[in-house]
Amino acid sequence: MPRTILTLHAHPDDESSKGAATIARYSDRGFRTVLVTATGGEAGDILNPAADTPEVRADLAAVRRAELREAASIIGYDDVVMLGYRDSGMPGTAENAHPDAFVNAPLDEVLERLVAIVRSERPEVIIGYDDHEWYPHPDHLRVHDLSEELFIAAADPDRFQGSGSAWMAQRLYAPAFSLRRIRALSAAMADRGLESPFGRWIERIDPAADDPPLTSVEIGAYVERGRDALRAHRTQIDPAGPWFQIPSDVIREVYPYEDFELMAERDGAPETGSELVA
Repeated sequence: MPRTILTLHAHPDDESSKGAATIARYSDRGFRTVLVTATGGEAGDILNPAADTPEVRADLAAVRRAELREAASIIGYDDVVMLGYRDSGMPGTAENAHPDAFVNAPLDEVLERLVAIVRSERPEVIIGYDDHEWYPHPDHLRVHDLSEELFIAAADPDRFQGSGSAWMAQRLYAPAFSLRRIRALSAAMADRGLESPFGRWIERIDPAADDPPLTSVEIGAYVERGRDALRAHRTQIDPAGPWFQIPSDVIREVYPYEDFELMAERDGAPETGSELVA
């Protein structure tokens, strides 16, 4: 079987805003890349005024599925698995109380489905979420919980015995919006007399705060491909919005990396340096 990386994301567009260029790079290197998306993103706002039409609102879930397929194709994913749960929305909303919402599905039900996927695909690396995201959406926090459980459960032959032979992934990572990236790009924009989209973030960050140890994958040649994938999510991403405020050439010059936090690893996994896999 080809070497495989499996990513677990909460909503359509998350695969394009968290590590898309890295996955494109590994795809071009011959790795099999598999995307698992938990929800349809039905509760997401339409953030691009040009896409806010009655036709789009009539079936936002279908529109977002189509956007996801286009983005995944741009990135180079070999397979896309949609778990089919409903976007949970934010706490206190009607979406959050919906019986089909992702956060209301029994944890073991979802975990068993994910274990079956991992045992079938046999990835060396699983990419999930950390527990301290800048955006603490309930679905994102659920993905974090499932990521850690999945890494352990898929390798345990006594759990979910009807879901295939146990498989030990070597590492579990989470994409990281690192402080060093935010600071480097903000400073670069200021040096050029340009406004940084991270201005309000910088104000909230303790100057003494630092990142945990991170793996920084070099993606200079893939910056624009990752951005093209993000642009495919037309209902979620305003092309005139802050996602594209920093010019691509500034990113390539100043911080041509995507950062990942190592959440778990198996004993004896070889050191990787600046790569997700050795």
